[in-house]
Amino acid sequence: MLEDLSQHIMDIAENSLNALASRIRISLREDTLSGWLVLEIEDNGSGMDEDTLLRVVDPFTTSRTTRRVGLGLPFLKQSSELCFGEFCIESREGKGTLVRASFRLDSIDRPPLGDIPSTLVSLLVGHPLIQWSYEHKFNDATFSLSSQEIIDILGEPEMLRTPDIALWLKDFIGENLNALREGNPLS
Repeated sequence: MLEDLSQHIMDIAENSLNALASRIRISLREDTLSGWLVLEIEDNGSGMDEDTLLRVVDPFTTSRTTRRVGLGLPFLKQSSELCFGEFCIESREGKGTLVRASFRLDSIDRPPLGDIPSTLVSLLVGHPLIQWSYEHKFNDATFSLSSQEIIDILGEPEMLRTPDIALWLKDFIGENLNALREGNPLS
């Protein structure tokens, strides 16, 4: 079972990678005034036909050959609905997919964010040729990260795989997310 949103992000990003996406956008919006948390993940992968799109939230539908069930999207949908939120998937063959889930911030059933910095670093290090973008809004403050901007500074994608860079990225993301919540974004 996926226990927090960082695990859902990893699961959906892996789906995007399996769909041959070259660009993946991850967005989290926390608005304490309206009381909502919204997660969006969008890719430019192969997309899904209408039949697959209708079945994708069925736990017994999966494209993986290593197991017979796919629980990520069904669990995310269930979590969203338990928190009085909405869940939707938009997809077009050859164009990509957008997954959106919203959650009431005050719901006791809302999954925690989890370890977002470690999840993002795992994705960046594991797939340095993918164009990743991450945006996290907390009320009026925003932290954003682009793998292309990081690679432009480093000089080449493989530099993301060096341990020193990975550790720095994890600290950088964590510090910025903490500052975001305190109302003092660093970037």
